[in-house]
Amino acid sequence: MLMSFFYPTHPSYSLFYCLSSRSTGDYISQMAGSWDGSYDPGSQSDDSHHFERLHIEPLYDAFICPLTKQVMRDPVTLENGQTFEREAIEKWFKECRESGRKPVCPLTLKELKSTDLNPSIALRNTIEEWTTRNEAAQLDMARRSLNMSSSENDVLLSLKFIQHICQKSRSNKHAVRNADLIPMIVDMLKSSSRKVRCRALETLLVVVEEDEDNKAILAEGDTVRTIVKFLSHEQSKEREEAVSLLYELSKSEAVCEKIGSINGAILILVGMTSSKSENVLTVEKADKTLENLEKFENNVRQMAENGRLQPLLTQILEGTPETKQSMAAYLGELVLNNDVKVYVARTVGESLINLMRSGNMQSREAALKALNQISSYEASSKVLIEAGILPPLVKDLFTVGANQLPMRLKEVSATILSNVVNSGFDVESIPIGPDHQTLVSEDNVHNLLHLISNTGPPIECKLLQVLVGLTSSQTTALNVVAAIKSSGATISLVQFIEVPQQDLRMACIKLLQNLSPYMGQELADALRGTVGQLSSLIRVISENTGISEEQAAAAGLLAELPERDLGLTRQMLDEGAFQFIISRVVKIRQGETRGTRFVTPFLEGLVRVLARVTFVLSAEPDAVALCREYNLAALFIELLQANGLDNVQMVSASALENLSQESKNLTRLPELPLPGVCASIFPCFSKQAVITGLCRVHQGTCSLKESFCLLEGQAVHKLVALLDHTNAKVVEAALAALSTLLDDGVAIEQGVYVLCEAEAIRPILDVLLEKQTENLSRRAVWVVERLLRTEDIAYEVSGDQNVSTALVDAFHNADYRTRQIAERALKHVDKIPNFSGIFPNM
Repeated sequence: MLMSFFYPTHPSYSLFYCLSSRSTGDYISQMAGSWDGSYDPGSQSDDSHHFERLHIEPLYDAFICPLTKQVMRDPVTLENGQTFEREAIEKWFKECRESGRKPVCPLTLKELKSTDLNPSIALRNTIEEWTTRNEAAQLDMARRSLNMSSSENDVLLSLKFIQHICQKSRSNKHAVRNADLIPMIVDMLKSSSRKVRCRALETLLVVVEEDEDNKAILAEGDTVRTIVKFLSHEQSKEREEAVSLLYELSKSEAVCEKIGSINGAILILVGMTSSKSENVLTVEKADKTLENLEKFENNVRQMAENGRLQPLLTQILEGTPETKQSMAAYLGELVLNNDVKVYVARTVGESLINLMRSGNMQSREAALKALNQISSYEASSKVLIEAGILPPLVKDLFTVGANQLPMRLKEVSATILSNVVNSGFDVESIPIGPDHQTLVSEDNVHNLLHLISNTGPPIECKLLQVLVGLTSSQTTALNVVAAIKSSGATISLVQFIEVPQQDLRMACIKLLQNLSPYMGQELADALRGTVGQLSSLIRVISENTGISEEQAAAAGLLAELPERDLGLTRQMLDEGAFQFIISRVVKIRQGETRGTRFVTPFLEGLVRVLARVTFVLSAEPDAVALCREYNLAALFIELLQANGLDNVQMVSASALENLSQESKNLTRLPELPLPGVCASIFPCFSKQAVITGLCRVHQGTCSLKESFCLLEGQAVHKLVALLDHTNAKVVEAALAALSTLLDDGVAIEQGVYVLCEAEAIRPILDVLLEKQTENLSRRAVWVVERLLRTEDIAYEVSGDQNVSTALVDAFHNADYRTRQIAERALKHVDKIPNFSGIFPNM
């Protein structure tokens, strides 16, 4: 039989193989075609064919399965002596059974009595030996082609063949390694041909797949760095191949550390995972690579630094105590955007708080630094409060003795407390001690004040900021105010105005500004001393370096102090404070200072401070002199038109009210000429002297600058315009200023005519009808009663039922003084009879 010649012991073994072989050239063409589907025998040079014929053993027909036309791996023989690949003949018999046919030999088509398969061990061994020798020769041939001087096609074919044999068996990967082919493949990454570079990356992936030794060799030198460089090739085949190769390499812990040590590797991989334009498979490989790299803490740190935080957070949640401490410490060093802070707070906030409670000082320090980073955003601070940060935080601050925090960590605790308190959360609802004590309980506020007086500037600053947060809400501010008063801490708090540290000084000023509505007189008394705090406050306001938050707070603090405190105003006059303030207001209105977010509160504060000089005009000649010298009446009239700045308009109108009330005292009354001799003897022959140019209302010589006359300053129309304002406080201030034209001591009837000419009657009556506030209603009733003293106006108004109803309502429901005024007004329009003629003595 033919098969008997296959046994190696047969004397004709070698001769048979030589005689029955195909031509070597034909096989080379087939082999090359198997390397690359696009192989064209005519495209290779004669040298290449010659090279291949010298190095490849012939392929024998007996090695080929008749069914698959491929070299057999597991040859088996049928009862008729025909040999096939086991898998192929088993498939043939299966198809026969499924079609209902009896089993036949696929070559002879004769029926078989048995389908038993006999392994052809000798043939299989021979094929394996042939394959080993042949592949060794082919590898050697491929090795010679892997150099920069070879043609692109030869290099591509060689790389494809190396892939082919490595995919066949693990032992071939060892052969590739032993033949020192890995460094040669790596060299092909430097080729100028993109096809060669891509094929080299693809080949390296096959070579190292599931082979730790090959991965170790590939990781030597700068090879991994070279592979990483291919990641920067946007949307290219090289990029995809490089990611796949790195993913495979990252399965080895030794190589993981190497990848992480390459500058930019993790950054690029993280960027790829978030790319929306990347190939889905490439994104998945990049993500899995990063998952493998998470085995090393340094890689986890790099990922966190480059925006992939979850691995670090997982380590904080699930790691060993040492790992938790290390990762928490690193988290404290990261710069996080606000959205990420909220995510981190929700994910590991509770774990960090538990770490802060631990007895290990290093763990507490790491946790505090991380919480300091997270708490710097309002939303994340609120999450931390809900997670329970307040009780341990306050305990850390107040604890003294062996277990107390060192001062540097108390500063961090104070910073965190400042952050969470200033987040806007209702801290009064959070119990932090026995008996349901809260942060604003008297004892706790006393403890804060004690710490402020007995620590260094950094902690003092943060604790003052805590008090700023606690006094930003009226409910908690009252508790703090009570504690400050009971502890006598006002003087010590005011002293911080003089410190050189700008952040500490600003925290103090902001706190005092928050306290001033509740304890303005105490603060005024403290500032009015001889120590110099008022001077320091004025110095802050007068600094001409733009507009800072500190300046706005300083102006706001002075604005809240009692406006009729004569001693404080006198001291400000003596120190020239108002001159600085006037200069800053003018510059802001002229547009020389703008563009900062503190302009509006600063301007409002300055105008309120400046207005206080108008409250002491009758008692302080220097105040009158200042108003005249700087023509403050004109400035306040101009500020009436500060549209959008309600407080500025309201304060300016109030200041004009004060100035206008003083006009009747400052008007120069005319000096009448003395009568002549004849006139003194015969009075009937004398004539009354006529003096022109006098003020209609004040009956004297007026001017805006000297006597602050509203008529001379053309202010009436501007004040009337404000009667239609949506803010009731602005309306009230404007009406109060206009009412000075109807006050006792002036020509009321002329004042009424002035208001008529300014078309103010209807707007004033509308104010009465709208009844926006109680104060405004009282003021409107007073003004309307004065207007109704003029018969023409009384006659017109008497027909307006709405006005009469409003006056009747005031007569019935207002306070005693306003009811009396409303009664007089109703008499003017004959709604109430006048009994004065019947009972003259009443």
